[in-house]
Amino acid sequence: MNISMAIIDVIIPAYNEQCSVGKVIEDIPMELVREVIVVNNNSSDETSINAVKAGATVFHESRLGYGYACLKGIAHCSQKKKKPDIIVFMDADYSDHPEELAEVVRPIAEEGIDMVIGSRALGEKEPGSMTPPQVFGNWLATRLMRIFYGVKYTDLGPFRAIKFDKLLELNMEDKTYGWTIEMQIKAAKLGMKTTETPVTYRKRIGKSKVSGTVKGTIFAGVKIILAIFKYL
Repeated sequence: MNISMAIIDVIIPAYNEQCSVGKVIEDIPMELVREVIVVNNNSSDETSINAVKAGATVFHESRLGYGYACLKGIAHCSQKKKKPDIIVFMDADYSDHPEELAEVVRPIAEEGIDMVIGSRALGEKEPGSMTPPQVFGNWLATRLMRIFYGVKYTDLGPFRAIKFDKLLELNMEDKTYGWTIEMQIKAAKLGMKTTETPVTYRKRIGKSKVSGTVKGTIFAGVKIILAIFKYL
């Protein structure tokens, strides 16, 4: 499959990202993408307004949680007459480089890979773009996945792509912080063909709702550890 022939939809969960969501959408190579779907996750600012101005389709999910927002976007794609070939997930905080989308989807379109994780560990990171708890959490989670599931990942990065039919096979369930690791563990258990590609990462715009707070950092860490053992 040639990248230009693939039907690619992008899902962006967004919670109070009015200053960054427009920049994210504007940097997406729209010649490769059919639709950009922003799921406004109960924001209290102008996230949805700015997303619409930038050209995205916006849906609203009042239940706060990264997984809830992703599932809302997936449900929309499932209802389309012409389903996407590939779904790309990225964050709304402008820490990812959306212009790298082609490199993230390329292994799926050209090599028959089922899922690609954009790895910040393999790519270039701006100093301070990841907090020490984030770096340690990724290291620990990927090591535990290697031990218990036999898969070699370097990151739980949010910038990722997956074949739509394979995504549905995963039957994703996590509603909050365990979304990314659930996807990687379930893909391993189902024997899907996965790989990583280096991505560039910069300091996000605004304060993180997870790593920017003690409560968020602890809760995310607990969710990740529980997920490791939940699917054994």
